Amino acid sequence: MIFKPTTLAVSLAAAIATLGALPTIALAQPDPAPAPQSDTDRNGDAGPDRPSTLDPMTVTARRRAESALDVPVAISAFDAEDLIELQANSIASLQGAVPNLNIVQGRGSANSVNVFIRGIGQPDALQTFDPGVGIYVDDVYYSRINGAMFSLFDVERVEVLRGPQGTLYGKNSTGGAIKLVTKDAVESPESSLEFVAGNYGRLEGRVYTAMPLGDTAAISVAAVIADNDGYVEDPVTGRDYNSDGTEAFRTKLSWSPNDRFRSTFSVDYTHQDNPLTLGRPEAPLVQIDLALGAQVLLLPDGGEYNFETRTSLPGNFGQKLRHRGASANLEYQLSDSWLLKSITSKRWLNTSSYIDIDASEFEIGDVLVSIDQDQFSQEFQLQFDNGENLSAVYGLYYLRENVPSHQEAYADDFLALGGTPLSFLRTIDDDLTTTSVALFGQVNWQFAPDWSATVGLRYTDEDKDYKRTTSTFSNFAALNGTFAFEAEDSWDAWTPSLSLQRALNDNSMIYASANRGFKSGGFNGRANSAADVSSFDPESVWTYEAGWKFSSANRRLLGSLTAFHSEYKDFQARVSEVQNPGAPIPTFSFPVLNAAELSITGFELEGTALIGEGTRLSGQLGLLDAEYDEFVDPRVDANPALANLHDNVPFSPEITARVALSHAFFLANGGMLTVGGDVSYRDDVWLSVDNRDVLKQDAYTLVGLFSTWDSPDGNWQIRGGVRNASDKVYKTDAQEFSSVGNIQTAYYGWPRHYYVAVRYNFF
Repeated sequence: MIFKPTTLAVSLAAAIATLGALPTIALAQPDPAPAPQSDTDRNGDAGPDRPSTLDPMTVTARRRAESALDVPVAISAFDAEDLIELQANSIASLQGAVPNLNIVQGRGSANSVNVFIRGIGQPDALQTFDPGVGIYVDDVYYSRINGAMFSLFDVERVEVLRGPQGTLYGKNSTGGAIKLVTKDAVESPESSLEFVAGNYGRLEGRVYTAMPLGDTAAISVAAVIADNDGYVEDPVTGRDYNSDGTEAFRTKLSWSPNDRFRSTFSVDYTHQDNPLTLGRPEAPLVQIDLALGAQVLLLPDGGEYNFETRTSLPGNFGQKLRHRGASANLEYQLSDSWLLKSITSKRWLNTSSYIDIDASEFEIGDVLVSIDQDQFSQEFQLQFDNGENLSAVYGLYYLRENVPSHQEAYADDFLALGGTPLSFLRTIDDDLTTTSVALFGQVNWQFAPDWSATVGLRYTDEDKDYKRTTSTFSNFAALNGTFAFEAEDSWDAWTPSLSLQRALNDNSMIYASANRGFKSGGFNGRANSAADVSSFDPESVWTYEAGWKFSSANRRLLGSLTAFHSEYKDFQARVSEVQNPGAPIPTFSFPVLNAAELSITGFELEGTALIGEGTRLSGQLGLLDAEYDEFVDPRVDANPALANLHDNVPFSPEITARVALSHAFFLANGGMLTVGGDVSYRDDVWLSVDNRDVLKQDAYTLVGLFSTWDSPDGNWQIRGGVRNASDKVYKTDAQEFSSVGNIQTAYYGWPRHYYVAVRYNFF
């Protein structure tokens, strides 16, 4: 390991003491600084922006607008220009740009996302699990990781909050929160058109327009159509897979009839109709012959993946999604000090996805997963600010979610009798209803000129009702049958937060905080017999954090340094075949265990600098030491040979790092040419709870390059770029169902891909 918790504690204490004693050395001001200029100051009367300072971004991490420099939370924020330099077209593009963040496309799905922050998340997309990292769009919580693979077509800002957000945010934000803030309608007309073309058949079109409607209202409309051919091919049929086409739009209407009342109404729609998302089998696939024993069906070649994969599913079997929603955000200024806010949302998510879990021409783990989810949420906030030294947020939150689901599992090649395959079809119909209610409050008090304290507390009560019916159909009578059960349970928790911060000077502050996160329990969504029926307990985490945020006197350097330690309890781990592991007929048992307690310790460094007139340098570094204090697994007790099954915490690389450099050439005609690139590094990472050697990704480095030309009048922009320029082959996620045919499937990131984009802005 890179470092130990005791080492961290000593180093952290020394660092904070040094910062408190030497604030003027850290940020000396040898000369009076020039008057600050914003990033949007222009060179003369026209032409592209010529930034001369790095003003801290305004964020809403604490549910009110404030400078990121003043927030005692580890936060990474990106505006629209930052996302362009990241070459980001989906939420997964944040991979590498945030310390200790793992965010990738979910396993076998074009429409789900797998997110871990500081070693905490939830890799299983099954609807009976809740996400460990909360995802919010315009302050609305999204309950499913299905449908969370957002296309960033109208985003004003993305905020990534690291560490548990147990006081102010929706529910189940044990690992952190990702906030997407979309563009609001504006008071003056604004429009843009953009077209993108690239290899792998990539074609995209985006449009955005906003305009006032009289003196009190404004409207905006954003839309995107994006498609590609995918980067995986079936070498026999020639069909392409792993595309991620999207059609989406959002319209927002704002109305403010007077200075005290403001409202924003939003409607959005997303549609996807993609082929399968295929991985590669990394271990031998096995058929269980009840008379002859295990028979090997496929041996992987073991060489570097060539992005060719077979599938047993027909070519017209793909992955469909329809995601719709409407929201109303209302604000009323009760007085100079009090603001009342209401956030109301209704959302619908429909998916129908075929997944070839074994990723082969054999039918061992082929499934259909269809969900028909809807959620209603209502949040009331009462905000107070006396304009001097006291501010507060009080709130009431309500969420009701319904998730009916239909699933089918096909495995005609898994079982045999004397060389004759046994047919196998399992159908599952289940329904989960969740009701979550919370009361919360947070008070910030500046009790001395340089000192502030923040105290918060949230009470959450969640109730879940679950119904499941599963039927098995086979030409082998012993497998046939139907099983059904119903279950109900509820959980509640108090999640406090406390932070103390000190302003060292106008450009620097240090803080220390303690926060508790909570994720509710649930039911085994893979129970196929009475022996499998169970509920699992909630997870909880305490995180202790200290940080330093700073800006140079001339605002040409911004940075932050964070150290943290988390105690994570009752990790909800899905494992395979605990019961009767040596039985001749597999039990198809996949229980969920509150198996583990973890200690997680780390450092995070972020910084951005303007060098000279047009050079921008930024970097991120994350160090993470995630270890199990215990992992209670009945399989290990029964078979000591499995003692190393949980040596490593999944999705928790010890080092994540990135360096980005860009330079702007200011052309004689007033235009601007920007060239840049980035290099990101990710240490060894395990992609499954059970540490299977073939599902480990060794350390790797990715390189990206881009160039942008902006016309003198600011109307035209032409961009070109390449991601994964070195054509690195690397794994991003995995399926581990080793008790069913020894399934161990890995999913891979995009090979080298490039594009050209043309944008026209109407002012």
